[in-house]
Amino acid sequence: MPLVRRAYERWAETERESGRTLFVRTGGLMVGEEEGELVAGARASALEHGIEHDLLAPDELRRTFPQFRVPEGQVALREHRAGILFPEVCVEAQLGLARRHGAELRFGEAATGWTAGGAGVEVATAAGTYRAARLVLAAGPWMPELLGPLELPLQVERQTFHWYRPAEEPAAYGPARLPVALWEHSPGRIIATFPDFGGGVKAQVHHEGALTTCREVLRETTAEDEAPVRGLLGRLLPGASGELVDTSVCLYTNTPDGHFVLDLHPASPRVVVASPCSGHGFKFASAIGEAVAALALDEPYPLDLAPFSIHRFGRTPPAG
Repeated sequence: MPLVRRAYERWAETERESGRTLFVRTGGLMVGEEEGELVAGARASALEHGIEHDLLAPDELRRTFPQFRVPEGQVALREHRAGILFPEVCVEAQLGLARRHGAELRFGEAATGWTAGGAGVEVATAAGTYRAARLVLAAGPWMPELLGPLELPLQVERQTFHWYRPAEEPAAYGPARLPVALWEHSPGRIIATFPDFGGGVKAQVHHEGALTTCREVLRETTAEDEAPVRGLLGRLLPGASGELVDTSVCLYTNTPDGHFVLDLHPASPRVVVASPCSGHGFKFASAIGEAVAALALDEPYPLDLAPFSIHRFGRTPPAG
């Protein structure tokens, strides 16, 4: 939660500096059994960190958000500050600010390897070799290929996303009336839904994708990918389960405990390892970027990064 708070602050700062809208507040719902992992965990965190929230019983949830169809026995924790980031706009804003502050941006160059020594680092790409004092590895599903002898217990998971045109009263599913929601529909299993900003209601089953690699992944969605999402959407938000208008495939790079990796490379302290993010990293990107910069510049960071240490896996690379 301290990292979440920092991320909110930094996203707001990026909005001010870039002059672009990056975040829209919609509120957020965590739906499920009151003692289930999702609702109980969210409530404990909210109480510990003083986050504005309330607990909605099924009848109250139906009155407040009649779009939802929640079974008896399930409740919803509503977090008032939650909302939606627009990733493409966020990335464009961050790159624009980086360029404004002197960064040289290069695209379409595959990194093929790196070395580090006492004098600095070298990075080999398809376009040539670059030399610098420090290196940040933030390559997501390509991390296993770029970590060299450092073996981390990473798994790459194929995830699919689906957008649906609401079958009834489209305005009821827009951001003014529909919050972002996570629903623990059965123990430990979650579907996420997002309001319609013009491209449809977005829905995804969270962390149930097949394991793959960045080179072998199936980049197109299939009917088998979409069927369970539509089935769950029909139970939770039946009015949103209209025409399928778009789909997409992405990759989660996961650690065993589901947390980030933000640390110096144990054998190469000039190298910062800043990935993976276990499927929930983008909302933290503003704060993670700040933390990575502090690590790269050997500067203090106000938050505790120990939970994201490489050493928690008990892995160290061989010497030499």
